[in-house]
Amino acid sequence: MPHLDADVLGRLLAGPAGPGTTAVRLFRDALAADLDSAADTPDAAAAPAPASPSAAEPASSASVVVPELYCPRAVRDDPVLGHVVNERLVAWAEEMGLFQGRLERLRKHDFGRLFMLAHPDTDDPDRLLAAARCGLAEWAVDDHWVDEGDDTRPELIGLRVALAHAVVDPIRLPLRYEPEFEKVVASEPVLRAFRSALALLGTIANPTQVARLRHELAVMFVGYGQEAEWRMSGRRPAVWEYLMHRYENAFFPCMVLVDPVGGYELPAHEFADHRVRRTYLYAGVANVLLNDLYSMGKEDPTDTNLPNLIAAEEGCTLQEAVDKAAAVHDELMHLVEAESAALSALGSPELKRFLAGVWAWMGGSHTWHATSARYNGGS
Repeated sequence: MPHLDADVLGRLLAGPAGPGTTAVRLFRDALAADLDSAADTPDAAAAPAPASPSAAEPASSASVVVPELYCPRAVRDDPVLGHVVNERLVAWAEEMGLFQGRLERLRKHDFGRLFMLAHPDTDDPDRLLAAARCGLAEWAVDDHWVDEGDDTRPELIGLRVALAHAVVDPIRLPLRYEPEFEKVVASEPVLRAFRSALALLGTIANPTQVARLRHELAVMFVGYGQEAEWRMSGRRPAVWEYLMHRYENAFFPCMVLVDPVGGYELPAHEFADHRVRRTYLYAGVANVLLNDLYSMGKEDPTDTNLPNLIAAEEGCTLQEAVDKAAAVHDELMHLVEAESAALSALGSPELKRFLAGVWAWMGGSHTWHATSARYNGGS
């Protein structure tokens, strides 16, 4: 089972420097008793430099700039490992029939690097690939059924996510009807991908951990149904409704795999604790707002994202709306810090490690969003 050594854990806990970092120091101090002297070395204790506005600027004809965000950067970057995971992920996508005609673009988006950055407590490419396959299947729902597929009619979303849920949480139809369902699964790459991804995940995760992912995917599918209503009705949701939506359609399915990828299990009673759940939800929403911010350069002014909705609702400029959306992200990040500090002081060693892993996941995702060709000048 992979071991999280003191040096890596110390760097996982290094947050952004500057005002408001007391909670980060408390969070780090709460785990200090579990670390050996290596955690006190300058390398382990050094905080990653926060992103500068120029580094965070997305490719945008409107020259909208993402301001400096209160968010860590990745604590490790292993290009070779990321390349290995990415190549294996693209090969699997081809095998599943995902992104046909778009495989080179998929390769450039470098999703393998995302999962290498987001899970720094393992260097096992098999474990990283298990997470990456699940993540890419989740992204494929958006990229195949919502944005770029052969048929992206929103009225089909309900049927499609119902089929996806039947694959993710496997149904048992009467024998005479099972072949009809299997025919549909065999004809749809996204459904095949979910089945394949869950099968590989089962080789590194126990049944409880797989069940957690199934739950998060079900919530995500609810979020896609809500988005389909907006598209069909042409209705622009209020900012509060959109933020509620982001508690359903966020990075929770990816982030729930922090402990199985790391090779341990957060105890069930701690995972279910409402304080832990609340902190995890704050983290997931903050992280998906990175997606809203960094994708601004590639989205239409009419697209449904937090900056566009703020601009419409408050009558401000798009740059002002981006700044306000960034402030929402930062507010959530401070909440994650404060809650993690308290929980780490009270919880088990596994809870401390899980919260550190969630923090690392946010940092890896931040680095990937700021550099991936998906958002920064790539096709």
